[in-house]
Amino acid sequence: MKDLHEIVEGCKRNDRSSQEKLYRQFYPGLFALCKKFFPDNHDALTSLNNGMLNVFKNIGKFNPAKGELFNWAYTIVRNAAITHLNSLKIIHPTAEISGHTEQTSYYSPFEELEWGDIYLNLDKLPPATRAVCTLHYLEGFSIREISDQLKLSDGTIKWHLSESRNRLRTLFSLHSIKGNE
Repeated sequence: MKDLHEIVEGCKRNDRSSQEKLYRQFYPGLFALCKKFFPDNHDALTSLNNGMLNVFKNIGKFNPAKGELFNWAYTIVRNAAITHLNSLKIIHPTAEISGHTEQTSYYSPFEELEWGDIYLNLDKLPPATRAVCTLHYLEGFSIREISDQLKLSDGTIKWHLSESRNRLRTLFSLHSIKGNE
């Protein structure tokens, strides 16, 4: 714990060595976060680097009394990934489900999968559907929160969630058929 405190103090002084240590320590978890949004390593790394740059710029605002440093950095990097998603213009309304219900099903298509399988299946979704699916099922955002973040209607978010469930259900059924042969 003393080591991390020293690294944070070094980052506050813009010490490159301390920044590199913090980056290397958090890289595995934060890169995995970004891979949930982007199948392409370049986009995932861009989001991670943009997020870590924001972490270094704002490290003086980190308050250990409010939580863990990794959780604080995770939130900043996740927001950088969402910003990068929006900048790529892959999020656009394609269809909309009208209706007033928040969510009709609490089924998560990822409940019984290992992380490696989750990433393989996420790679098979279209980028916008992948982003919405990731935010809802893996990051725990509500439909309202996702629509606010991505600047889409609730109906469009619901359509992407429905689309992700349908596509993943098909992929899982094909996988179980191949596994039984």
